[in-house]
Amino acid sequence: MKLRVDVMLKDGVLDPQGKAIGHALGHLGFADVGEVRMGKVIELELAETDAVKAVETVRQMAEKLLANLVIEDFKVTVVG
Repeated sequence: MKLRVDVMLKDGVLDPQGKAIGHALGHLGFADVGEVRMGKVIELELAETDAVKAVETVRQMAEKLLANLVIEDFKVTVVG
């Protein structure tokens, strides 16, 4: 079973990468772009066949390693 973890900085946390991307897009002529936030996507494949158990396992992985809970939020999604 494939799962995806989307990790994003929490609201209110400065995002210098997002600012740099937004600035660069403006210089490339994309003037209508507002705020840009940079995140990361982690895809995992588990042998688990029970979706509820798989999501819980990946949630634990995210809490322990994949996301910095002080400054980041995450969402786990089953993708296949």
